[in-house]
Amino acid sequence: MATRRRFVLGAVFAAGWFLPTILWMVKFTAPGYFLAFGLFAVILGCATAVTPPDAGRFFALPAAIVLAELWRWSWPFGGVPLATIPMGQVASPLAYTVRLFGSLWLAYSTVALGAAIAAWLLGHRRLAVAALAPVLIIGSLALAAPRSDYIGSLDVAVVQGGGPQGTRFSSCNARAVFERQIEATAALDGIDLDLILWPENVVNPETVDRASACAEPLLLADEPAPILAELARQHDATIVPGWFVQVDEEHNANYSEAIEPSGEVVDRYDKVRLVPFGEFVPFRGLLESVAESALPERDTMPGSEPAILVTDDATYAVNISWEIFFDHRARDGVRNGGEVILNPTNGSSYWLTQVQTQQLASTRLRAIETDRWVLQAAPTGFSAVVNPDGDIVDKISIGDQAVMVHRIERRDGQTLAVQWGAWPMMIGSLAIIAAAWLARRIRRRTEA
Repeated sequence: MATRRRFVLGAVFAAGWFLPTILWMVKFTAPGYFLAFGLFAVILGCATAVTPPDAGRFFALPAAIVLAELWRWSWPFGGVPLATIPMGQVASPLAYTVRLFGSLWLAYSTVALGAAIAAWLLGHRRLAVAALAPVLIIGSLALAAPRSDYIGSLDVAVVQGGGPQGTRFSSCNARAVFERQIEATAALDGIDLDLILWPENVVNPETVDRASACAEPLLLADEPAPILAELARQHDATIVPGWFVQVDEEHNANYSEAIEPSGEVVDRYDKVRLVPFGEFVPFRGLLESVAESALPERDTMPGSEPAILVTDDATYAVNISWEIFFDHRARDGVRNGGEVILNPTNGSSYWLTQVQTQQLASTRLRAIETDRWVLQAAPTGFSAVVNPDGDIVDKISIGDQAVMVHRIERRDGQTLAVQWGAWPMMIGSLAIIAAAWLARRIRRRTEA
């Protein structure tokens, strides 16, 4: 009965946490909103259920919440790391500690602070101090944790073509989106640059002219490449545009490529971590039998190469849109030599600005974890420049057509969070929960 009660308390807590913070899903997929909430409620219920009901709860609950967050970030369908505790704490005084044990540590320390306050208010002063001790110790160690090294600078531009927020993806407006990017890029004429970053899938050509289906001319397959090559030559800079193309009758490709000042495409990165039910449909065969018209026509093919683009000027770690929510995607790019992180994204189809705001918080976390500059480019916002301390150096608002020009640092070396990943937090959390239950068992035997 006690275990069931703790489970229910966790599920009720999840209602206050997730019902408002994933509200954007209602317009994207109303059934998905309730399914996601139901799953998250179960996960949080499991976390509170495995927390012992005695004094050990002040130590085990933060660890259980860490495991619940890791569960949500990893399963199902590759994980859904939205509305996370670390996102809400990216501007807190403890945010710098993610360089040591990653964002999971920020989740632990946030809940541990709450547990310490609760213990203090309940009169358990020693327990409060003990619960707070790990936060203070790790916070002190994180101040001395190794950081990356400056190895050079880059003059960069982030281009946001602008346009109305809330428009859903359609090939009929692909030409307008592409032309707005070109218009915005024209503001860079005469500026010495090393890199021009465009957003995700703003280059979305059709393989055939389906003009009869659209009021405006479509962007055809043979048009963008020569225009982009000329832009790179004209600005004497590497341009990184985001493409979305049909590969065959069943598959699309979502990728960014690097076009150097010569006009030559020198590298390409295909998005690895795809959005479930957006870029690929789990159980497609089953779902097509009941709701075929509501599903994307084709699945996007996931990439398999390291998350980097290599150019003459720099090696860029690349996290395309959804990937920036996953700390392991940023680690992959940095481990493979990424000196700057690029996050080309497209949130223009989403209702409200919850996704864009959470994405910017994730971008800030990735910057601190990896000790890298991060450039985020979106077609309708938010686009941003974030420094290795997680500070937003510059940002373009929703809907605006604008560019940001900055000199940023190329950096080398790996933080401990990049080297270790989630393993220390996962193992440590399991050990804390096990120790709390063991202590409870020993205490009950002693009392008996």
